[in-house]
Amino acid sequence: MSHSPSTDPAARLRRGEAFRDLHDGPGPFVVPNPWDAGSARILASFGFAALATTGAGLAHSLGRPDGAGRLTREELLANAAAIVDATGLPVTADLESGFGERPEDVAETIRLAAAAGLSGGSVEDATGRDEDPLRPLDEAVERVAAAVEAAKGLDFPFTVTARAENFFLGRPDLDDTIRRLRAYEAAGADVLYAPALPDAESVRAVCAAVSRPVNVLMTGALELSVAELGALGVRRVSTGSALSRAALGALTRAAREITGSGTFGFGADALPYAEANALLAAPAATTPPGSAATVSAAPAPNAPSAADRESDPAP
Repeated sequence: MSHSPSTDPAARLRRGEAFRDLHDGPGPFVVPNPWDAGSARILASFGFAALATTGAGLAHSLGRPDGAGRLTREELLANAAAIVDATGLPVTADLESGFGERPEDVAETIRLAAAAGLSGGSVEDATGRDEDPLRPLDEAVERVAAAVEAAKGLDFPFTVTARAENFFLGRPDLDDTIRRLRAYEAAGADVLYAPALPDAESVRAVCAAVSRPVNVLMTGALELSVAELGALGVRRVSTGSALSRAALGALTRAAREITGSGTFGFGADALPYAEANALLAAPAATTPPGSAATVSAAPAPNAPSAADRESDPAP
C-alpha cells in the first residue's frame, strides 16, 4: 500500500530524526513559515531543511483575522499535512495553546499532529482571553508536560516547543519570560520560544538562561542576521506570518495602483509565469534533510516551452 509523505511511517521517522538533529547542528537554521502547499513548495525549492506553519497566515488565507479560536484544530492540521505532502520536509506547526482547556486535550493535539505527519509543534501559554491573557505558571507547566509525555509515546521523535507569550501579548516582562521558559525546560520541552523579543540583549539573556535550543521570531523590530542571532546563542529562527504578510503587501499595493491610477506597473515585480511553474513543479524531498535533500526547481515534464506561450505573466 502506498503512502503519502504525511502518512508514511518510515518517512515520518526520517523527518522526525532529521528535524531533531537540525537543532544540534553547527549553527542556527531557519524554518520559514509557508501558509499553504504552494508557498511551501516554493520555499522548499530554495533548499530550506525544514518548514513551520503559521496560524496567522492560514487564517488570512481563509479570509479571517488572526486570533484565538479563529482556526479549528482540524483546519490547522489539514493545512500542515498539505504542506508536508507538498514538500516531504520536516514541518513543525503552530498548535496555538493546544486546543483545549485540559492537559489531556493538549496531549491529544500532539498525537493528532503526529498523525498528520508533523515532526514537531509549539504550545503557547496564552489563554485567548483578554481579561487574563497568560495562564498561571503551574497550569502552563502542566500543559507542556502533557505535550512532552504524549510526544514520548510516539514511535518517532516529535520536537515539542514551549512558548512564553509575554512579549507577544504586550507584557514585556523579561524576568517572567525567563522564569517561564526555565519551567518549561524542566517540564521536558525540547525547544524554548519567546516570540517578539525586542532586541539583542533580551535574546542573549534568554539563550543564556536555558540549556535547550531557543527559537527566535524575526520581526521588523529585531533587525539581526542569522549569523548575529547565532552569536547570541539562538539555534532556530522562524519568520511567523511575515512571508504571508509580504505576499498580502504586494497584493494590496497592486490593488491600490489599479484603483488609484488605473495602471498596472506592479506586473514588473511579479514572478514570471515560467518561473512560478518551474518552482511549483519541483519534486518533494525524498531523502532526509541534511544529506542530499536539496529540492530542485526543474520544470514539469509536460510544461509548455517559453516559445509556446506569452513570456509575461500567466492568463
